[in-house]
Amino acid sequence: MDGSRLLGRLFGVRAEQVDPGADGPAEAPGMPGPAGVTVVGGGIAGMSAAVVLAERGVRVTVLEGAPRLGGRLSARPESLPDGTSQLVDHGFHAFFRQYYNWRAILRRIDPGLGFLRPVDGYPVLSADWPPEEFGRLPAAPPANLLALLARSPSLRLRDLRGIDRRAALPLLAYDPERTHRDHDGASARQLLDRLHLPDRARAMLFEVFAHSFFNHEADLSAAELIAAFHFYFLGNPEGLAFDAPDLDHDSAIWRPLAAHAERRGAVVHTGDPAVEVRPGWRVDTAAGRTHRSAFLVLAVDPPALRDLLAASPRLAAAAPVLAGQVAAAGVGPPYAVARFWFGGDVAPGRSVFSGVSRQPTLDSITLYHRLERGARRWADRVGGSVVELHAYACPDLPAPVLADRMRAELAALWPETAGLPVVDLRAETGARAPAFRPGTAAGRPGVRTDADRLYLAGDGIHTDLPSALMERAAATGITAANHVLRRLGAGAEPLRSVRPRGLLAGRRG
Repeated sequence: MDGSRLLGRLFGVRAEQVDPGADGPAEAPGMPGPAGVTVVGGGIAGMSAAVVLAERGVRVTVLEGAPRLGGRLSARPESLPDGTSQLVDHGFHAFFRQYYNWRAILRRIDPGLGFLRPVDGYPVLSADWPPEEFGRLPAAPPANLLALLARSPSLRLRDLRGIDRRAALPLLAYDPERTHRDHDGASARQLLDRLHLPDRARAMLFEVFAHSFFNHEADLSAAELIAAFHFYFLGNPEGLAFDAPDLDHDSAIWRPLAAHAERRGAVVHTGDPAVEVRPGWRVDTAAGRTHRSAFLVLAVDPPALRDLLAASPRLAAAAPVLAGQVAAAGVGPPYAVARFWFGGDVAPGRSVFSGVSRQPTLDSITLYHRLERGARRWADRVGGSVVELHAYACPDLPAPVLADRMRAELAALWPETAGLPVVDLRAETGARAPAFRPGTAAGRPGVRTDADRLYLAGDGIHTDLPSALMERAAATGITAANHVLRRLGAGAEPLRSVRPRGLLAGRRG
């Protein structure tokens, strides 16, 4: 254990077990009425729930409307002009080391998580300032915060005199109840305005971080930004280091995880979306199939949940609170992903992953040919590169237009890319991420609903566990499974979390 983690333990910064699980037999003793559980949605949340339930002997049916599992972590086959076939992920995802519950699910298919490789460094790039590196800070607070203040050219010690310390205190004092009560009414932009940070520090340290949650600062709750800052920086002993699969997501995660669940009796259907839900629980699909079960877990993205409620009047009547919450929750702005196959390589010293500050469209750059095996084989064979560009919250424009804009902005940061020939391009947009608008925390849906035996899971579902993105999806999926297991008298799955409250949570913010 390094020195920062030892120091962090003195401040209570350690992984904590928030649900010990067990408290019942390993397997469900039996289910009255219609058999089993239907899980609608085969992404991280749905498959996390399905895996836990199947391992306890519960009969589970997973319904995924897309042709492949994974949701926003899925992969699809693509054929390049030279005849090469590749599985292309739906965007880069960082597997942070404090994703304890998601990693616990992944250990079912690889106990040592050997398919994950460290991503070296975490630079933030800007056209206005030199790059700033965040991947090599000490792992645990408070050492990481002190090192940031000592090393960062964006926030020097003399700059601290101009910062509003009262406005900054909530960042150190996260509390799952008080933070949302006191700060949900303001936006992340208003919080950053109150801090009075130097412009460079605001851009390089906070704006890049805020954008990574697929929402504009003006539309992101300040409480959500505080919670995320705690989860990623000030509440965990693992630091900002993260890993990524060295295979495409379908090969590394979804096919093995589906096989694991199916060996334990789960049934997984893809390519047949749910079109209506009726209390009972009954789920009708587009192909005309009907699935009945004693319990139902809805683990779909926000627009799919909204559409399913709208198409299910009997469900909405049985769960009026849920229907109102979903209607009010909203969906985040569009995002864009563009993967370029270039006929030449970028400079040798470029990082595998880079965040981007203050570009109009571009938010991150990933060098897939230095990360994932399939892309690496293609690049080695042709002497090229595979570069993926992301816009986390972008204008509602056609994908090719956004791809062109992001490539132009890339060339401003990495001039050598301007002349690289484009062998192929795959660009897409979506609007499937949850919104976390100011003033909406109290009305966001949680795992439990006002309908008996109906549960929700996903990265937009409320939980008191500090978490976000993939980890929130996994944690809510496991929580939904635990509700079912406890109703059946079976042992539940343990849940772990980072430190649940901030370093200064005992003080008033």
